[in-house]
Amino acid sequence: MRTTLNLEEDALLAARQFAAHDGVSLGEAASQLIRLGARTQAARPKAAAQPLRGRFALLPARDEVITAAHVRKLIELEGL
Repeated sequence: MRTTLNLEEDALLAARQFAAHDGVSLGEAASQLIRLGARTQAARPKAAAQPLRGRFALLPARDEVITAAHVRKLIELEGL
């Protein structure tokens, strides 16, 4: 299938090097690299999506309320 892609320069250079090393066309090299990336992405374990507030992940709800006393006790235990 024929198509036009706009590649970043580093991606184009990598595909050209791959093609030259494996003795295949640039199109075949790009296809192989895309397939390899897709397989790698599919094999990666999915991170559990956590809701965000701003850029901070929210912790799951707990049965207890965290108070300043809890925090002070943890600071003591951790030696902070």
